[in-house]
Amino acid sequence: MVDFDDARFAVIADIHGNADALLAVLDDIETQSIHSVINLGDHVSGPLAPRECADILMALNHPSIKGNHDRWVVETAPDQMSSIDRLARDDLDAPQLEWLRAMPASLQVTPDVFACHGTPASDNAYWLENVTATGGVALRPQAEIATIAKGISAQLFLCGHSHIPRRIDLSEGRIVLNPGSVGCPAYRDDEPVAHIVETGTAAACYAVVERRRDGWLSSFRHVPYDGRRMLARAAETGHAAWMPRLATGWLT
Repeated sequence: MVDFDDARFAVIADIHGNADALLAVLDDIETQSIHSVINLGDHVSGPLAPRECADILMALNHPSIKGNHDRWVVETAPDQMSSIDRLARDDLDAPQLEWLRAMPASLQVTPDVFACHGTPASDNAYWLENVTATGGVALRPQAEIATIAKGISAQLFLCGHSHIPRRIDLSEGRIVLNPGSVGCPAYRDDEPVAHIVETGTAAACYAVVERRRDGWLSSFRHVPYDGRRMLARAAETGHAAWMPRLATGWLT
């Protein structure tokens, strides 16, 4: 466990190298006088500003975990990487790569709060969604969500990876919460089959959580920001396909 105040805190995830979305979210968090933040991973991988994101996050030193892309950046051979992971790998310096490498895959933040990127068993699987054989993305049945939490001591489970802001209530006051994505509101993936995720908003998304007598209060905040510099970076790095998703939250 880490030194963390769980009375009221922010949850961020899936920044994907979008430094300007990250700064907008951090500014919004500050305006609410929130002092504790937990970061659920996929910090830098994207064709935008990986080094800037790493500099910002390392200075803040929030409790943070590795996402699947963070793991690939530090563990995969460069010639086997996707273009966005390779771009991040080449942009980061040695201390930044070591910062990523040292992060845990999951974190028992407090006795009541557990954090992972995807699920407790995998950083590359969705906790709250199922992908159908034809590529549809749908809410996972409640019983399956609860089974994934089995054996872990916590009341609040935090996950990212799908970029979809969701809160699912289980039995006995337990909650699984995904804060959405700070920096990448839509994407394509090939695992477990080809599918797309589109949130339909360009806003940077995160969650605020507060412990109350009767349970956990939570809210999702969608923060507008000036995305023009990040759009230009996507084009400059040869990733113009990222421009619609950043500008609109849609892939087309």
